[in-house]
Parts: sequence; C-alpha cells; structure tokens
Amino acid sequence: MRAVQIAQFGGPDVLRVERVARPVPSAGELLVRVHAASVNPVDALARAGHAGDITATRVPYVPGFDVSGVVEEAGAGVKAFRRGDAVFAMLDLRRGGGYAEYAIVKESEAARKPEKLAHTAAAAIPLTALTAWQALFDTAKLASGQTVLIHAGAGGVGTMAIQLAKWRGAKVIATASAANHEYLRRLGADVVIDYRAEKFEELARDVDVVLDPIGGDTQRRSLGVLKEGGILVSLVGLGPAARAAKNVRATSILVVPHGEQLTRIAELVRDGKLTATVSHTFKLEQAKAAHEQIATGRTRGKIVLQVL
Repeated sequence: MRAVQIAQFGGPDVLRVERVARPVPSAGELLVRVHAASVNPVDALARAGHAGDITATRVPYVPGFDVSGVVEEAGAGVKAFRRGDAVFAMLDLRRGGGYAEYAIVKESEAARKPEKLAHTAAAAIPLTALTAWQALFDTAKLASGQTVLIHAGAGGVGTMAIQLAKWRGAKVIATASAANHEYLRRLGADVVIDYRAEKFEELARDVDVVLDPIGGDTQRRSLGVLKEGGILVSLVGLGPAARAAKNVRATSILVVPHGEQLTRIAELVRDGKLTATVSHTFKLEQAKAAHEQIATGRTRGKIVLQVL
C-alpha cells in the first residue's frame, strides 16, 4: 500500500510517500480502507521529534491520528463492526498510521461515520472533538449556565469546543483574529475578542472554565479571569503561574481515543448540533504542503488529506 512515512525526524521534507506492507488486524482490531485523514498540530510535533513521549518515537513511522474510511477486515473477537461499515476514528497517539491507504483501528477507537457526512468532513472530527469533549466535560465538568473562555476559537479544537459548549448550555467567549469573528458567532460564540487589538482579561470576567491550547503568557493572563474555584484546562502543559495558582484550579490533559464518546459526537453531527470546517484539502502525495500549512498557525478549522 501507499503510505506517508517518516524515515528520520525533521521538517516537512521528511514526509515521503512509500510502498509499505499492508497491516494485518489482530484480535480486537479493524483494517480500515482510509478515504481521508486529517492533519493536526500534534502531527507536526511528532514529525519533528518534538512530541516527547506523547507519540511514537521510533522511525520509520507513519503519522496521522484521524481517519475516516470503510472496514476492509475485522480481526478476531470484533463484534461491533464488519466488512463494509463506514467508520471514523482517532488512533492512539503512540501508534499513528493514518496517512496511508489502510490503517489499523482498534474496535474501541472507532465509531460509525454519520451516514450523510462525507469522509473528508468525518476525518476532521475525531481528535479535535474528543479533545474538546474530554477537556470541557470530563475534566472541567462544564455545566449549563456557566461561562467558558475558549482561546484560539477558529482552530480545530476551538471550533469544536464552541459548538459543544453551546450544546451544553454554556455562555461562550472566544478569542480569534477579527477576520474570524463572524464565523465564530455562526458557530455559537456569544462574545468574540480580537486577541490582536484587545486584552481578553479586560473583557472576560468571572469565568468558570478556560480552555487553553496556547500556553505561555496567554495561560498566565487567563488565570486572572477565572472566578474563585474556576478551572483552566491546558492542552499544552502548565507553566509556573498555573502550577502556583491559588483559589483557582489548573490542569493539563492529553486526549485519548474513545469510541463511545465518538459515537455520542456522531449523534450530535447527525442532529445538526456539530459541524466540521475543512479549510484545506490535499492529496496524500501533498502531505508536505499540508504540514507547511499547519505550520502557519492560521488555519481555520481543519486540514484533510484525501487518500481515496
């Protein structure tokens, strides 16, 4: 099969399409014919060797953690899926394998793809939606009537977090460049702050939850907008100020695959409560260009590789 493979860590130039052996599913696994795979910031960190122990560290390595496709073969013991089922999934960060014509997906990682959703859009959902779900609901326990501040609202996680928070009944404040304000309002943001021209800490007060995918000074300043007992959930680790914070809570999470949660997310997509934004599509052979785009930090929504 064709797959994008990394023979050594480095810049986008190390992404090469190679002919590799098609994987064979073990017990509890699916072999999925990949139609589309999305590109996330963590993919670039893994490619460069800067992800620490978060992702696989041995080369050669096939990157990619989001796939949408059709089950080609089910391993022994698989009960929920069979050949021909359309599925989407987030792959374990330590395994990867999404940038390929075929990928191994554990039964516990997969969910049925919403029937009317194209594979391109479906591939854009799992990692970012699960990140938002696990940060807002599992960790922060966001409830109806609370206020959440979502940084980088136009990014992959941000767009999902805005929609999920509104579905939960929260008031949503989001930061983004001015060009994205109307877009975020359409997604459900109640207040949008131009991080380039305005200080969010002067406009957001008594916030229950902060979702922080940025870190650094943004994280430090975000602590001051929380009400007593509020919580900051970081996706990039905690700085000194967060670790020393008093009267508020701060924690960091790493998303994990979760087929049951992804099934709930698929239901929201089916019911029109959640939508994916795909701003750029590339062919498998254009993985380098896709990684160059993710490096700009200016992508609205998601980047997707069309494999089939």
